Amino acid sequence: MTTEKKKPTSKKGTGKTQRQSKKTEEAPQAAAEPLAPPRLLVTYRDEIAPQLFKEFEYTSSMQNPRLEKIVLNTGIGAEAITNRNAIEAATKDLVAITGQHPVTTKARKSIAGFKIRDGMPMGLKVTLRGRRMYEFFDRFVSSSLPRIRDFRGLSRNAFDGRGNYAVGISEQVIFPEIDYNSIDRMRGLQVIITTTAVSDREGFRLLELMGMPFAHADSDTLAA
Repeated sequence: MTTEKKKPTSKKGTGKTQRQSKKTEEAPQAAAEPLAPPRLLVTYRDEIAPQLFKEFEYTSSMQNPRLEKIVLNTGIGAEAITNRNAIEAATKDLVAITGQHPVTTKARKSIAGFKIRDGMPMGLKVTLRGRRMYEFFDRFVSSSLPRIRDFRGLSRNAFDGRGNYAVGISEQVIFPEIDYNSIDRMRGLQVIITTTAVSDREGFRLLELMGMPFAHADSDTLAA
């Protein structure tokens, strides 16, 4: 009577398979972890918003002014006609500053005297909202503005009457993200801070509490 020998079951790959399945189970959990909110947003919720609510005697927390968006504009103009790499270089700077790809703004009509044709790229624009907006504002007031030459504070009269504020920057190298040795030329840009404030006084107080370095009242008075 013959007996068949059972072949031993191979256990090769069992440990590897278990490790792979374990990694597969852990991966969704790690990806699901939310990012911590920006530091400035936490400060606004915990300190700035309650102070504004008390100072202006709001009846609802929804009346508290807050940041809505930040727009960065840079004009290329005549440089785009003579320098084909101007748009590419300016785009690289804005991406480094904001972490977001800009939108190209184009001419709306042709002007023969300036050699401008309808549809010609004339500038770049970036609109920041949410997390990137708060992170940019935090870097802007704490790191970039103090690097301006002979900086004595921002004007209090650059509000538009509805709580929005505009800042003109003459050199992009004030931003720490820009390497001075890698730029092709100095370019200016405009930073427009849009808030939900209904008046300049409320918008000014919001930006002041968020760290905007305004000039002293004796040298530059805010319009009523």
